[in-house]
Amino acid sequence: MTQNGFKVYGYRWVVLLAFMAIIAVNQLLWITFAAVTTDAMKFYGVSDLSIGLLSLSFMVVFIFVSFPASWVIDTYGLRVGIGIGAVLTGVFGLVRGLVAANYTWVLVAQIAIAIGQPFILNAVTTIAARWFPMDERATASGIGSLAIYLGILVGLALTPYLTLHSGFAGMLMIYGIASAVAMIIFFLFARERPPSPPCPPDQEARSLVLDGLNKMIRQRDFIILLIIFFVGLGAFNAITTWIEQVLSPRGFSATQAGDAGGIMIFGGILGAVILPLLSDRYRKRVPFLLIAVLGAALGLAGITYVTGYAMLLVFSFIFGFFLLSAGPIGFQYAAEITYPAPEGTSNGMVILMGQISGIIFILGMDAFKAPGTGSMTIPLLVLIGLMVVCLVIGSQLKEAVAINKSS
Repeated sequence: MTQNGFKVYGYRWVVLLAFMAIIAVNQLLWITFAAVTTDAMKFYGVSDLSIGLLSLSFMVVFIFVSFPASWVIDTYGLRVGIGIGAVLTGVFGLVRGLVAANYTWVLVAQIAIAIGQPFILNAVTTIAARWFPMDERATASGIGSLAIYLGILVGLALTPYLTLHSGFAGMLMIYGIASAVAMIIFFLFARERPPSPPCPPDQEARSLVLDGLNKMIRQRDFIILLIIFFVGLGAFNAITTWIEQVLSPRGFSATQAGDAGGIMIFGGILGAVILPLLSDRYRKRVPFLLIAVLGAALGLAGITYVTGYAMLLVFSFIFGFFLLSAGPIGFQYAAEITYPAPEGTSNGMVILMGQISGIIFILGMDAFKAPGTGSMTIPLLVLIGLMVVCLVIGSQLKEAVAINKSS
């Protein structure tokens, strides 16, 4: 297919789907223990913080590996960069299943999988830039990001069921086999780039990684975007990690917590399709980012106070729909306002903010929960307040020049 004089290849969707397979499994392995924290504590005989460490390790590792991963992606390409993440995910996902009975070895496997995470997550906008024309890139980033949410959705919704029917070790083994299959799919179908670029040269060429990073940190709009992701992505990481502990003080069961997490991600899947499509259609990023922050704040307020199961699901959906839709739009906006910095570098910087804040928020929510009851209302109110601050400073963002030039 030809667009604006440049050939766009149908195989771009195959590459995107192969990428989505490995990213979904990686996120599934990250979130595995969130909805079965109590069961995991009993199985391993450890504290809730020790179980939280299985998820928290992903965020800690990301801080140290993100920049090297972005450098590999931008220097050696998609097959090498994502391939490293695919091997770590597939091999150690399977290892985790084989050593399922030993907490220490499971933690070691988690850390190895976590090392692979930035090699995968930081490539979302690089896939979009290599294979898709400018007017499809937010959509491609949105569809690619769907895999993040699908993996988390399966982890939250399916894990309690598998644990009940196959046992804890059986559940981890099933996920290990899925990891190996996803790794194979990626290497069978992923390609580095199309035979010819899908866009003009001035929309494809990027600067060197370190030079691009130096320019990024000097841009006001990019700094504001990092602040927004620091709060939004960090809040998401913390809430998904502690979803059972957030809801159990109000009488919700582990199954209901898993359902709330699942509907949250389902809402995010819809949001990650709908809002990026609208963003591409109207050639605007900033208004949709602000809508996402506002909707997420309202959804989180509902999650904080509701006591009825039906309303919990409603507000979980709202929270997920708006918060997770901000991801692909923000990734693409970052790539556009930091041009010609490499997409892997800008993508990695944005996600890095959420990993740093995720660690802070996860530990903070555990440290400041109410003694006795374990209520996390106060930490949740702090997160809502931070989202309001993001809404105020986000109103100063300006649209990127690149998307206007492509109109």
